Order: sequence, then C-alpha cells, then structure tokens
Amino acid sequence: MRHQALPDTRFFFSTAPLPCPYIEGRIERRVVTELVGRDANALHDQLSMAGFRRSHGICYVPACPTCDACVAVRVVVDDFKPGKSFKRILKRNADLTAEIVEPIATHEQYALFSDYQRARHQGGDMSKMDFLDYQALIEDTPVNTFVVEFRKPSGTLAGACLVDRLSDGLSAVYSFFDEAETERGLGTYMILWLIDEAYGQELPYMYLGFWIDGCSNMSYKARFKPLERITPEGWVRMEE
Repeated sequence: MRHQALPDTRFFFSTAPLPCPYIEGRIERRVVTELVGRDANALHDQLSMAGFRRSHGICYVPACPTCDACVAVRVVVDDFKPGKSFKRILKRNADLTAEIVEPIATHEQYALFSDYQRARHQGGDMSKMDFLDYQALIEDTPVNTFVVEFRKPSGTLAGACLVDRLSDGLSAVYSFFDEAETERGLGTYMILWLIDEAYGQELPYMYLGFWIDGCSNMSYKARFKPLERITPEGWVRMEE
C-alpha cells in the first residue's frame, strides 16, 4: 500500500511476510517503527496523520507489495450527524455511564476482555492472552493514552475502549464489550461516544484504524460518515 513520505526512514523496518489476518490467501508485510524518547507523542501524531496505527510501543502500517486493501480512515467530527439507526443505539445505551481512567489494567477488565475474545475470536492469538499479556496491551504505551469504561446502572462493566489522544483527534486502539448485550450495539455505541468526546474536546477527527472493503470485521467503519481515507496525496473524503 502506498502512503505519504515517512518522517525519517532510518528508523523504519519491514516485517517478514506472514499470512494476512483479514483476507485469506494473501500475504501481509508491515513497516514498523518504535515510539521512544521525549518526542514519542509528536512522532505518534505525525505517523497517525500518515496512516499508521499504534500497538504497544510501536507504530505500523501495511506495506504489502501486491495488495492495498487496508486503508486508514477517520471520521470528520464536525460534520458527523447520527442517523436514525445511530440514534436508536444512543437511546438504548442512555443508561450507561462512561468514565475516562488511566491506562492501568484491572482484573475486571481482563475478565470481560477474555469473554469477548472467546465469543468473537475463539482460536485467535488474542484469545490466548493471559493477564500479563492484557496488561501489556493496556499499559505498554509511550504516548498520551487513556481507557474509557462503560458501566451499567448496577456498576457492572459493559465495555471498555483503549484510546490514544492525538493533537488533531482521538484514536480508538482497541475495544471490547459484553457479548451477551447484543441488543445494545455496544461496539457502535462506543464509537459514537468517542466521536462526541472528540467534538467536546474540539478535536476535528476520530481515527478508526484500517477499513477493508468487503471484510465484515472492518467494513462497519464505513457507516460513520463523513469519512476520510488516506491516499498518497493525503487525506481525502470518501464517496457516499
């Protein structure tokens, strides 16, 4: 996939070819770099604006020689207007409370995370994560990161989202929720909440990660319009 020029290619490395986790039969390679030093936040900003994503202490972007299906996308916050289906989801979850907390792993979060992995990704790498692995996912961050916890009136944890704060937006790193509450649409609700939070913080964008047309695990992101996608010329508005 083609991307904008990188800040300093001396510090970027290519991974070995591996099976693509999204499209069967294809091979994935990534360009990665570490987020280290006092300028980690500034570098993270610059890389995010170039279409990179963060995981732990690295940023990465697909660099597959024969495929450009993965496209970084972001919601244009000021122009976002929830339609009828989104309003119904907001109404269903009006009883939830949201709290921004430090990126510190808890056993309560891990229990919900594990249930989510078993329900959604049985057999996947993340379903095998123990508490220490989960702790690294949440706490191994050199940038401005927080967790949003969503709770039911009883106080029970319904969902959580790991979020990075950028200079021009919020970036949803990973979210999980109670799969037993299917009627709530919690995954969608958490994105709607983050879009509203970005608006309240006067941040213009909500970064959603990679969108893959035709991939059910990723295609839902196209519902959050207006959406911009990264191109070699920069960010452009996606057609309806």
